[in-house]
Amino acid sequence: MGKIIGIDLGTTNSCVSVLEGGKPRVIENAEGGRTTPSIVAYTDDNEILVGQSAKRQAVTNPTNTLF
Repeated sequence: MGKIIGIDLGTTNSCVSVLEGGKPRVIENAEGGRTTPSIVAYTDDNEILVGQSAKRQAVTNPTNTLF
């Protein structure tokens, strides 16, 4: 049987969990956080940033940052 996941696409933060042994477990992001900011940004080099890295550069790159 496949795994069951739950996705919370929030307006401020997003979160993903998986059902393991009948109990939900939140999957940590690459930085170890249980939630990820719901932000996407594009750099001048056409790199796509998501989550915390996009949030960090929002002040210096507001035109290319989507909340």
